[in-house]
This record gives sequence, structure tokens and C-alpha cells, in this order.
Amino acid sequence: MADSPLPVRDTLTEIARLLPTDASLEDVQYHLYVRQQVEAGLADEEAGRLISTHEMRKRLATHKSARENRG
Repeated sequence: MADSPLPVRDTLTEIARLLPTDASLEDVQYHLYVRQQVEAGLADEEAGRLISTHEMRKRLATHKSARENRG
């Protein structure tokens, strides 16, 4: 979460505040992981590293066709 707009301690505090009082450590780990993935996706979007769903489907179809032709 180095790219997080909040310092790590503030991020942890925010997550802890949002979780129920009976949350487990696994719950905390899951929420940290999800937060990290969302922030990574937003950074990818900002850096122009995303492609459209249409482009991804086209690439997958090409990949699938190539695999079928080899087999």
C-alpha cells in the first residue's frame, strides 16, 4: 500500500473502524488485500495500463484459436 493516499497507520485505523468488533485477523488481512488490489487497479488506470473488455475478449479468442491449432 505504498501508493495509498493515506499513510499505512491511517489506512489500518480506517479499516479497523469499519470492521465489526468480532472481526478476525483473517478479516483484516482480506480487507487489506482488497484495498491494495483496488489501489493497484486505480494506479494502472491512471498510468494507462488498462485495456477494454472488447480488446481482452479479442486477445483471448486469438489465444484460444492458437492453442486449438497447435493441438
